[in-house]
Amino acid sequence: MTSFQKIGNIGGPALGRRQVMMGLAATAVTSGLFSPAIARAADRLPVRMSKAGPGTAGTIQDDLVAKFPELDPGLDIDWIDGSPGQFQMLLISGALDCGPFGALGLAEAAQKGAELVIFGSRLNNHGSWIVKGDSPYQHPSDLKGKRIATQLPTSDTYRHARMAAALHKLDLEKDFQVSFGPSVSNVALFNRGDVDAVISIEPVSTQLIAQGHREIAQVADQWRDATGDSATLSLVGVSASARWVDENQETARRVAQMTLGVNKRFVSEPSLIRDPAIQAGMGLKNSSEELLTLLEERLPRVYATEWNEAVINDFNRQLEVAIDLKIVESRPNYSYTRVL
Repeated sequence: MTSFQKIGNIGGPALGRRQVMMGLAATAVTSGLFSPAIARAADRLPVRMSKAGPGTAGTIQDDLVAKFPELDPGLDIDWIDGSPGQFQMLLISGALDCGPFGALGLAEAAQKGAELVIFGSRLNNHGSWIVKGDSPYQHPSDLKGKRIATQLPTSDTYRHARMAAALHKLDLEKDFQVSFGPSVSNVALFNRGDVDAVISIEPVSTQLIAQGHREIAQVADQWRDATGDSATLSLVGVSASARWVDENQETARRVAQMTLGVNKRFVSEPSLIRDPAIQAGMGLKNSSEELLTLLEERLPRVYATEWNEAVINDFNRQLEVAIDLKIVESRPNYSYTRVL
């Protein structure tokens, strides 16, 4: 097995071997994005990164690097399988070098002694409250006492949903009968009628809408309506332990560069969702024209294309609100963001 064919399998079944094609020097020259020196095999830097699974928008990261070698800044990537909540536990344990973490999850981890930092862009919040097409429910408050399914409580998707609901005087832990699970499992519960609503993520939300179900709220809109904050609600950034970043600054810089490049590429060309390989990575099957059109419209909002003071301020604002709501106890007692 060559160094760029490795794939890990921690915390979940393997999704199949996907070769991450690393760019040659000639490709880097023609792309104009990275120097030929970085593209040389001798300059490649090893890193273990999270590999998102079907039913999640994060799958474009490894798929687009495979499709467009010019997006590779010279990394020898060992992709590790898992769910969003699992990735966070793997980061804390040291089984993963880089993965997704938001400010709220990072603050919880800090309370347990972990020292993690966010050093690049990743995903904006894309949680949606979805009910059946013939459901009488028009607002999340209509679902009080009802059964809902959502992401694992260790995920920032759930933490955000809980925070946004609390801003509207709803307590996800007390006002609803909540089932937790990965995205595809939650959809199965929803389709069987075992739950009355699902707080879903992309591309699942758009799939459900294309099937005739209704979106009654977006978590980002709930946040905006309650706080008046017009800034994009950042969900997670590229994260690692502070020690790993300190000891691997060039690797971390390249990881942040790659993730930002991937996001910008998709946002500028959302028609990439029509590529069967990209659809397969997301777990989309037999996609209709209606679904693909909706995905082209709705997916760009998911991918963060900036890592700057405004994004860091957004994470800080989230922490302030979450502490006021007693969702997290306190801020980390160290600087938890880095600009490399």
